[in-house]
Amino acid sequence: MVRRQEAVTAEALPGHEGPGALPGGNLARMSSGEQVRLYVRKLIFDGVLKQGQRVPQDAIAQALGVSRIPVREALIALEREGWTTIIPHRGAFVNALDELSVRDHYELYGLFYGFGVRRAVERRGPELAKPLKALQQQIAAAEDPETLHRLTLDFHRTVIDAAQSPRLRTMLRQMTDIVPGNFFALVPGTDVVEREGVAAIVTAIERGYPELAEREYATMLRRQGDLVVELFRGRGMFDDEDSGEKAASAG
Repeated sequence: MVRRQEAVTAEALPGHEGPGALPGGNLARMSSGEQVRLYVRKLIFDGVLKQGQRVPQDAIAQALGVSRIPVREALIALEREGWTTIIPHRGAFVNALDELSVRDHYELYGLFYGFGVRRAVERRGPELAKPLKALQQQIAAAEDPETLHRLTLDFHRTVIDAAQSPRLRTMLRQMTDIVPGNFFALVPGTDVVEREGVAAIVTAIERGYPELAEREYATMLRRQGDLVVELFRGRGMFDDEDSGEKAASAG
């Protein structure tokens, strides 16, 4: 998926087994606030933090070895993204996930990347097909999620670079991935959708049809969103729309 460079792998580490302790994180080097933000999203995804639950700021700071300042910064960012709600003098609470919001998230990705590929074809012409075709062939042959992850990042990055649109880059930087980890390892079926999608996009570019390439991008990301919804539904992550707010009010 797109923007997966923001993803994080958080695994339980020994030494955090005490009461109220949280699993530590094997996080890549990044700012403390970004580390906390991605870590909290992973805790929500894994069901460690559930809808309506107060976010344990001290436990998170201890698990990651940071002060409470980056934790507070991360929670403010998470509230802007819709993951949490901050109630003054009471703390931050995990929001209930909304299926329609998840679908909208991937629809928006489709719009942005569809726009990007159309601009890329218009500005680079047929020569764009050559580097993308090489990446598409490697994606088709990739045998493990990590390789597929890296190659698809290269594919999407090549498209955005070719679009030559600073405004588009700004918009994409404001979006964060919903699945906190290797997308292909965590969401069943997304590898097939990605392989089929990039093949269709490259074919459209080779034929000189920017509008078709745009539609194929949107279709691929919509299908990815469908699979994320299926995964979240299976995990029980879609509670009643008001459940998070009710639980926060009760807590």
